[in-house]
Parts: sequence; structure tokens; C-alpha cells
Amino acid sequence: MEHKMQMNTSAEEFKVCNGVLNDECLDKLWMSVKMAAEEVIVNEPQLRHLLEDVVTSRNGLAESLAARLSRKLAGEDMQRNELEPLLLETLTKNGKLVRSAARDMQAIVDRDPACKSALEPLLFYKGFLALTAYRVAHHMWVSDRRVLALYFQSISSEIFAVDIHPAARIGCGILLDHATSLVIGETSIVEDNVSILHEVTLGGTGKEAGNRHPVVRSGVLLGAGAKILGRVTIGECAKVGAGSVVLEDVMAHTTVAGVPAVVMGQSGEENPALGMNQTLCDGWQI
Repeated sequence: MEHKMQMNTSAEEFKVCNGVLNDECLDKLWMSVKMAAEEVIVNEPQLRHLLEDVVTSRNGLAESLAARLSRKLAGEDMQRNELEPLLLETLTKNGKLVRSAARDMQAIVDRDPACKSALEPLLFYKGFLALTAYRVAHHMWVSDRRVLALYFQSISSEIFAVDIHPAARIGCGILLDHATSLVIGETSIVEDNVSILHEVTLGGTGKEAGNRHPVVRSGVLLGAGAKILGRVTIGECAKVGAGSVVLEDVMAHTTVAGVPAVVMGQSGEENPALGMNQTLCDGWQI
């Protein structure tokens, strides 16, 4: 792959949580979650306790997220009666975190054919839960509560097998599909509306300091097991094939694959992250 000049990566140019999810859309999503929960209680009464605790007894998505994450992350180091109030305070005081999580939930519903309702990510999708835990940890990090942020990173990595440094900058409308063994390094930037499959690494290449992790632009689809290493930029609406190792910038709307990755052609669709089309070219699967 021809290496091009390093792109300018000033903070202002990144599409990270652009746009606002309005109250009406948030309320509609929450009502759909509650309705789905009530239906499950009728059909699967063994799940009543979980659903009543996490959904039907709650007044909104912030309370629900705090309850679900505290059930998953609580342990000897921080018990639920300590963890849930901390999560709830953080989420209720910072509505952007809840709206970001809502956009992630909607992205899963829209892009994953296995997902039948917004309730399912809340209950069962560790990629969504790990991403929401990251959002809390990132807020702690930028609020200069860095030890607590690292605690959330550590426990989330243990529970979900997803390791996202709290300093990383991640946009909204993100699908972490399956998510097992995902690693996102400290100075990584992932823009809005990106889809990432399991075992992807956004990593560094050595011991250099400063910006040393990848920039992933909006609309990108990263195939399972792809390794993006160093301060390279994956251009808008590009595709990276499964198992590929990317060491150089990838142009927008380009498909790359291989070890090391080479250009296979154009990405083919307007927005690979939304389409989730798992092909390279000529029918090859990514």
C-alpha cells in the first residue's frame, strides 16, 4: 500500500458524538425497552427478578444502565451498594453519556439482524455494556479521577473481555459486534457510526509517547481480528478485512486486507459500517 502523508488530526476535525439525540427519541427508545421487558416477564417468568430490577422498576435509561452495569461489575473491591449510586450519579448528571449509550443501542438494533429489540443489548450484549462502562470511565478520566477510571477499565476488561483505555475518544452509534478480545489503546480515536467486530486491536507499535494509536473515521467497518497499529488513519467509509494487519493509512472508501494489508479496491457501498456487508471484492469474505 502506498503510504501517504500523515493526516492532520486536530481535535476540532473529529466526528465524535456529533448530533444530538432529542428527548422524544430517547423516550421512545426507553419505552420500547420497557415494553419488551414486560413481554419477556410474561413469557419467561424465571427472568422476572432481573427484568424488574433492571428495567420495569426504573424511571429511565440512566437508572436502568446503572442497575445493569452494577449487577455485572460489582464484586469484592466495590460492592453493588457502592457501585450503583456512583454510576447513577455519573449518568444522571451527564446526560450526554446516556444519549451516547442510546445511540449505541439503536445502532445495534439497526445493524445486527440477530438483535430483535433494544432490550437485548441492555441485558445480553457485552460489547454494548463494555462500551457504556468505557463511557463512564472516560468521563472519570477527563474529570481527573484517573485512578477510578483505570479501575473501571480493569474490571470491565475482566468481566467483558473488552479492554478500552479510558483516555481513548470514541464516538456514538458504535457497534461492537461480539466484542471478545477487543483492545482500544490510550490515544485511539473512533468517530461516530463505526462497526467493529471481535478480536480487533487498535494498538501502538512500540514505546513511543504521544499520539501512537489509530484514528478510525466515520462509517468504517473493521473485520474480525483486524490489527490496526500505530498512528495510522482509516479513512471515512473504508473496510478492513478480517485478520488484516494495517500499518499505513487507508484512504476513504477503500477496502484493504492481508498481512500486511494491501488495497483490494473500493469499499463498494456508501457506508460499510451501516451496511455490514462482509465481503471484499469478487465475493471474497472479510
